[in-house]
Amino acid sequence: MNHRDKHNQEADELRRLLQDTVPPVGEARSRRDLWPLVVRRIEQASMRVAPRVPWFDWALLGAAAAALLLFPALLPALLYHL
Repeated sequence: MNHRDKHNQEADELRRLLQDTVPPVGEARSRRDLWPLVVRRIEQASMRVAPRVPWFDWALLGAAAAALLLFPALLPALLYHL
């Protein structure tokens, strides 16, 4: 067996393993349509009156307000980072 035959045999083996493992792209379909779920989730999010803000965001806002009251010269730096 020469080098080329061995290479072809290895390539055929690799091709067979890939075909057994990875399904063809054309057959990859979802079991159900996901678009209605996306629309429902968007509608539920838009029905909320006020968005929920995590406590950490309120803490950051309070710290920024306190820093501005104590050090008004920080205003340009704060505005730069917004």
